[in-house]
Amino acid sequence: MAFSIKDKQAFLFDMDGVLYNSMPNHARAWVEAMNRTGISMKTEDVYMQEGCTGPQVIKNMGRERNDLDVTDQMCQDIYRLKSEIFRSMGKVDIMPGALDVFEKIKQAGKTIVIVTGSGQPDMINRLLTDFGAYVTRDMMVTAFEVKRGKPYPDPYLAGLQKAGVGPSQAVVIENAPYGVRAGVAAGIDVIALNTGPLEDRFLLQEGAKILYPSMSAFCQNWDELNK
Repeated sequence: MAFSIKDKQAFLFDMDGVLYNSMPNHARAWVEAMNRTGISMKTEDVYMQEGCTGPQVIKNMGRERNDLDVTDQMCQDIYRLKSEIFRSMGKVDIMPGALDVFEKIKQAGKTIVIVTGSGQPDMINRLLTDFGAYVTRDMMVTAFEVKRGKPYPDPYLAGLQKAGVGPSQAVVIENAPYGVRAGVAAGIDVIALNTGPLEDRFLLQEGAKILYPSMSAFCQNWDELNK
């Protein structure tokens, strides 16, 4: 049977790489900040670590690349530097098709929750400006709401709680392997959007039900998915 979202009552969206074309800037900012502070990191690492909270990324890379036990103070300093570099790159664009998909969900009378590992207040505030017609702050899960970010299921379990639905009634829209893994671990069907440089297999092998190359493609297939 083809995958269908017809009976889904809640849509749980990741932010970076799904709602905003922000990952290229995040990748540059992470690589520069980490390398400046002596922790080796490559662009591919950023996309593989995407979905984790900032401190998780820093501690993971410290262990994997440098056998370094990163302190909480180092995490704060590196994440502050990364955030400053990211902000200096200017405003990122909304993903084409994102607002159209949100409108379709609103018209269907269904719930939207944004589930992001971000802890950058400027991006969280921007969500309320750009998507304020569809979502409120209490319908967001950010790095401030969970102790364990993706790939743990905690963020999406919190999203289910905010939506007031069970796992079978929801669908996750994700662009990152760790994000897909988190959604699957929470028992939720996942639609993957491969908006970055990774091969499709990195998303599919984590358990995504279906994959599209963009939010626009997801939007274009909305009617088909609702059969």
